[in-house]
Amino acid sequence: MALKAGIAKVLARRSAARVMRAAMQPAATQAEVLRQLVQGGRNTAFGKEHRLAGVADHASLVQAVPLRDYEGFRPWIDRIVAGGQDVLWPGRPLYLCKTSGTTSGAKYIPITQASLPNHIGSARRALLAYIARTGNAAFVDGKMIFLQGSPVLDRKGAIPAGRLSGIVANHVPRYLLRNRMPSYAVNCIADWEAKVEAIVAETMHADMRLISGIPAWVQMYFERLLARTGMGTVGEVFPHFSLFVYGGVNFGPYRSRMQALIGRHVDSLELFPASEGFLAYQDQGPGEGLLLVLGDGIYHEFIPVAELGRPDARRLSIGQVELGVHYALVLHTNAGLWGYELGDTVKFVSLVPPRIVVTGRTKHFTSAFGEHVIAEEVEGALQEAMQAFPCEVAEFTVAPQLAPAEGLPCHEWYIEFASPPADTAAFARAIDQALQKRNVYYKDLITGKVLRPLAIVPVPRGGFAAWMKARGMNDAQSKVPRLANDRRYVEGLGA
Repeated sequence: MALKAGIAKVLARRSAARVMRAAMQPAATQAEVLRQLVQGGRNTAFGKEHRLAGVADHASLVQAVPLRDYEGFRPWIDRIVAGGQDVLWPGRPLYLCKTSGTTSGAKYIPITQASLPNHIGSARRALLAYIARTGNAAFVDGKMIFLQGSPVLDRKGAIPAGRLSGIVANHVPRYLLRNRMPSYAVNCIADWEAKVEAIVAETMHADMRLISGIPAWVQMYFERLLARTGMGTVGEVFPHFSLFVYGGVNFGPYRSRMQALIGRHVDSLELFPASEGFLAYQDQGPGEGLLLVLGDGIYHEFIPVAELGRPDARRLSIGQVELGVHYALVLHTNAGLWGYELGDTVKFVSLVPPRIVVTGRTKHFTSAFGEHVIAEEVEGALQEAMQAFPCEVAEFTVAPQLAPAEGLPCHEWYIEFASPPADTAAFARAIDQALQKRNVYYKDLITGKVLRPLAIVPVPRGGFAAWMKARGMNDAQSKVPRLANDRRYVEGLGA
């Protein structure tokens, strides 16, 4: 066993045990985080206005701090950009993390000296948890590739600003620098397609063992790698490749295509990073949920999705949640976010320790006819149909068709196949039946002849990549929205 791998195994056991001690006392761990946050934020402008000094527990926090989305925080962020000190958190942020907004264009999320370790340390703990669980530490002795944003930062006011992955790239631990790829120069290439080609050229002969990125973009890298090398599978190009790390999307719909490209089984590790904080990571086998990060500067609240928008909606602490209920996430962080509505929805599959699965976005759903279909349901239905009708899906999104040229309205599934099913019509029927099983409201609309069964709209190969590029979304952090309540995501798609 190589020296690095041996050391990693020792560190992994210690790290996993330390994390689990906190996770087995979720309420106590979160109570201590709340105490630290109040202590840190009480004398800021926000803290004084909201009387954080009087917050002693979850109930008093709910009374003191109202819920806000990013639009509600814009005046506070604008004060920081204008040069304000001690606005949301003591001092000024180290960075402003640039991310896409739904109504406000770009959003700028603060990252402080206090919050930066959450982003870096949680990723490290996720890898150590994997090593502790599997015993596989061989990847630390080879090359690791991280498909991410450019580390070159702009400025918003006087504060460095950029994508989260680009910010984190400036803080890679020294012991990883020799293993990490691509090079800094290649990572700085702005055009994504040119960057992927440069990454292929730089990595094609490397001893690659860990590959990390959003599945759709890793898939593009793999396809271009095989085209460049002439090899049949990624497993042949990288014989020691053993771990794929991803986050931000459900891997299930991509799994068959990725396995075909790799040519053999490779372990996968799921993360739940966000610009607002690193929230959870996989610490058990696939399908067992993600361990919620509890003791690292983030205090969580959970609002039942069924109660969103109601004045009496409950704001629950970690000690008040239940299994199987869909919750909208609310964060309080040492980056200075208070009562921040993240926009992601989750459900718990374990309470002690708390493990979650991400089920969708509060603003990404299809309910043009009252069905309220969410991402978890469409992804699950697609995966079930793919088991019955083998095929490879490169990408997809779902939109309502309210005014078809003929017949009843329906859901349209825009699917880019890498390898289509033998019978597309039967495949569509299988998806529809699987979706009806998951959503009784959708089933009622079908059986009641309000909707007809879904229709598949084929998207040509490369169609989603071209669509995203045309919208300035062709970078390592952009993701295709799974579904919407209108047709804004499908304009320009289709054969």
